[in-house]
Amino acid sequence: MCGITGFTGKEPALPFLLQGLSRLEYRGYDSAGITLVNSKKLRTWKTKGRLAELEKLLQKDLTQSCGIGHTRWATHGVPSNMNAHPHMNEACTISVVHNGIVENYAVLKEELIKEGYHFHSETDSEVIVQLLDYYYSKKPVMKDALIKTVKRLEGSYALCITTIFEPNTIYVAKKESPMVLGQSKEGVFCASDAPALLAYTKDIMPLQDGQMAILNKNSLELFDQNGKSIQPKFIHFPYDIQAAQKGGYDSFMMKEIHEQPDVIRETLRGRFRGNKIVLPKIDELKADWNSISNTVFIACGTAYHACIYANSLYQKYTGKPSSVIPASEFRYCDPNVDEHTLCIFVSQSGETADTLAALKLAKAKGCTTIAVVNVLGSSIARQTDAVLYTAAGPEIAVASTKAYTTQLVLLHVLILKLAELYGIKVNGISRLIKDMKRLPELTEETLGYEKEIKKYAKMLKDQRDAYFIGRQLDYPSALEGALKLKEVSYVHADAYYAGELKHGPIALIEKNTVVIALATQPEIAAKTISNIKETVARGARVILITDPDMDAKEFKYVIRIPKMRPELMAIPSAVLTQLFAYYAAKEKGCDIDKPRNLAKSVTVE
Repeated sequence: MCGITGFTGKEPALPFLLQGLSRLEYRGYDSAGITLVNSKKLRTWKTKGRLAELEKLLQKDLTQSCGIGHTRWATHGVPSNMNAHPHMNEACTISVVHNGIVENYAVLKEELIKEGYHFHSETDSEVIVQLLDYYYSKKPVMKDALIKTVKRLEGSYALCITTIFEPNTIYVAKKESPMVLGQSKEGVFCASDAPALLAYTKDIMPLQDGQMAILNKNSLELFDQNGKSIQPKFIHFPYDIQAAQKGGYDSFMMKEIHEQPDVIRETLRGRFRGNKIVLPKIDELKADWNSISNTVFIACGTAYHACIYANSLYQKYTGKPSSVIPASEFRYCDPNVDEHTLCIFVSQSGETADTLAALKLAKAKGCTTIAVVNVLGSSIARQTDAVLYTAAGPEIAVASTKAYTTQLVLLHVLILKLAELYGIKVNGISRLIKDMKRLPELTEETLGYEKEIKKYAKMLKDQRDAYFIGRQLDYPSALEGALKLKEVSYVHADAYYAGELKHGPIALIEKNTVVIALATQPEIAAKTISNIKETVARGARVILITDPDMDAKEFKYVIRIPKMRPELMAIPSAVLTQLFAYYAAKEKGCDIDKPRNLAKSVTVE
């Protein structure tokens, strides 16, 4: 959550700061601000609301070549001009932007008040600039003041600092909140995520926890918390800046839905050699696979739904014990895991705070850890024993689409690899791999149902509720479909196991209630159809998503997924429910790419 940009160079800083914040809007925010600096003073503008409101405050002739910017998503204190970043010290000589949470801010604030400091905001972040001021007043060396300050902070932070004492310099620090650096002929810059930098460079350096940096016009100095110099290491990001543009679509969400055939193709590229699964990073793991007695899938939100799907496949293919635990619960439930446990973590950003904390706990207990993430060099990617990257590319819309389907695909490949390592033969693997290779084509075919989905979504125009039902591998699809609808259209949506309807939820069904039913698994589809009839008898309007062979002539609204192995039908099911959520949101006039109260990357607990 929140976005940070910083620039120092030979050109005006403002264009970089604003374009970077614009590219980080997907992270979610409720206020925005910037500070520009010269040797005489800091100039700061900030406001509640969107970037457009901030831009109205800015003059067109701002030529300062050093500055920092921020978009804030409220954690401490309501959205307001006062609580917006940047925050400054009393003398207005130091300016700070901060992502994360300072867990001990109350203690620090009390100490600083006793030292005579005054606070003006409700935020935890303001203690950082006051603490910097305090240490700088004792010894006027900003690097030393920064080192002393971060050693006092408990919690997470990505910091960007500028001061009139060094008007061409930006100080940066990072712990458990993302920060990336870049350099080009225009200058040296930083941001909380790569899309803010891609218009200037594709060679990017993600800061690691505990690292700090000093950015000057022509140089970048990296050091640790003790001030020891570190050699910078850059990663080449292959994404074109067009990947962060809408490409002719009216929203990023729709663009990203239509990118799914291509990103699935890229995620699968090179993963098969005959019936063998090619995952070198897993082969390189020094794990005693015969000693693994338990596997746990751990994630949050949409990625958690991908884990529910993966857990079902794991049990089906390997027959071994496994479970799914939300990362936010794993941290506190004293999980029964040890050196014989395999923990698989899934995160789009690779920075999800709860998932990162769960990973650290699993490693402390001696577990073997594997991550499935989308972002190169992210915190989870660096800290796990082995990482597998989806090839979704930058996902800008807050509601996840292509990141989810590539997670489903890559988790499927991983589980087949684990079965291979366990010495377990998966029945029908040749046909399964053949169909997996066809997934891009089959996903493209599924997108052909867009007109029908658009028509069916009109059913929700005057509805406040919808229900998704499914059994077995259709259940995670129901969960994700309901989540997407809630996220972007604000329609209250619940997901149920189809067989559980009669145990309570059917009381909610009345005339014209919209039910989205998934019945793609041949072995139990007839049972689901029976449950669907129970809702129709009570007046529900049912949209049935099923396979080509299912007898569904009794139903008015039917979409038939292309023929493929049942284990793979979650992918086209996801595409259809994404389209349904999108068009429902369009009907209701919602801001599809920026749902209220949500952020793309949840980097606080």
